[in-house]
Amino acid sequence: MQNIKRYILNIILFTILLTNLSHADSSNLPDFTKLVEDNNASIVNISTIRSSKNSNIANTNPQEMPNEEMKEFLKKFFGDKGLENPEKNSPRKSHATGSGFVFSSDGYIVTNHHVIAGADQIIVKLNDKREMEAELIGSDPTSDIALLKIKVNNLKSVKIGNSENLKVGQWVLAIGSPFGFESTVTAGIVSAIGRSLPNDNYVPFIQTDVAINPGNSGGPLFNLNGEVVGINAQIFTRSGGFMGLSFAIPMNVANNVIQQLKKSGKVSRGWLGVYIQEVTNNLAKSFGMKKPSGALISKIIPDGPASKSDLKVGDIILKFNGKKINTSSSLPPIVGNTEVGKNVKIEILRNGKKKFIKFKVQELPSRKSATIIKAEDKLKTKKILGMSVSNLSNEEREKFGIKKYGVIVQNISGDPAQEAGLLKNDIIYQISGKNIQNIEQLSRIVKSMKKGDFASLLVRRSQNNSLYLAIQIE
Repeated sequence: MQNIKRYILNIILFTILLTNLSHADSSNLPDFTKLVEDNNASIVNISTIRSSKNSNIANTNPQEMPNEEMKEFLKKFFGDKGLENPEKNSPRKSHATGSGFVFSSDGYIVTNHHVIAGADQIIVKLNDKREMEAELIGSDPTSDIALLKIKVNNLKSVKIGNSENLKVGQWVLAIGSPFGFESTVTAGIVSAIGRSLPNDNYVPFIQTDVAINPGNSGGPLFNLNGEVVGINAQIFTRSGGFMGLSFAIPMNVANNVIQQLKKSGKVSRGWLGVYIQEVTNNLAKSFGMKKPSGALISKIIPDGPASKSDLKVGDIILKFNGKKINTSSSLPPIVGNTEVGKNVKIEILRNGKKKFIKFKVQELPSRKSATIIKAEDKLKTKKILGMSVSNLSNEEREKFGIKKYGVIVQNISGDPAQEAGLLKNDIIYQISGKNIQNIEQLSRIVKSMKKGDFASLLVRRSQNNSLYLAIQIE
């Protein structure tokens, strides 16, 4: 009997403990109600109309949702009633929706470039249901930001925050119009910062697990202080909807673009004039580094800013204007957001020693030409480190613009060339900083090196690009 009483008492105590823990856990969760109340009036809905000639531009991003998709989505819940399209006999126009926010009280609105790209008409719908046509002040495809203007004053604008203060694990909140459902609020945490995405070299994205869906594009990402720290721009999805991988443009990057668009309607970016690549673990060993970091210069563009500076191929950029370069992908956004014409210091690693270079940032040109390289097989070859290499003929040197150095890879037969990532038709300029004039010289240098060590190869590949590869000596 005593054991039964003790057992019941333990159960009661355990239940009380679980209840207290549950209340403690819930009390630690943020309350977003005040944040939403303070900022809901600053969120707008963006809708666009495109003629048939521009309709192919629409829906290039999973965030945009045309009317037809909206109708199919709503049919599942409401049936066909009320979904008649008054323009069903006018197939020459397409519609898309997105989100935006009031940047300043005098009518400036911020959204994504892809939301309004190719639009013939842009309609802004305010939180109080007023609708008006917007003027496009400027749009920047590179950062995916657009600035609009409506003829309304005394609007409630958002507070702009400092995205550089964001930390992984921090709570954030999004307000937008997913699938056209206006003023939808979703929350989550920062999953990663400085995320590089393909074809987005100049934006170090904020990755979150906030539920972002088509229609959220251009909407703000808030911190707990009610400050906009990002602009929701992209999602990673296989289904077309939320999968826990959402990406926002940092507000520090966006603010720079917005101010330029407001001032001149276009955006200027800083430019180094180099090709860079990641420093891998093996490349770090070949350059005598304790651990991989920085951005390795694999090519200097002729007549570019770097060609007129002290920067050289093989330099590893460790810091730019006082900002540490942990990976090669972190360099372009830092350079791009640096004021054109500004004099900066670049910290590099050259021949195992740190050095400072003075550099004047120049403007990134809109387009750069590239020359595609094609190499022909040669009769005289030599097998070295799992590859067959041959000398370049005078005709090939003239054709490829190679004056003195380089041997060409004819084929890959095995390791270590295969593991190093060498490809057929690669042109090898250097090995461990030593210029290569012919295959005999390359063979002598390889034989003089210690077995098991890593050597750096400077290689020229297609489209006139150069890169470094690390190869292990047999």
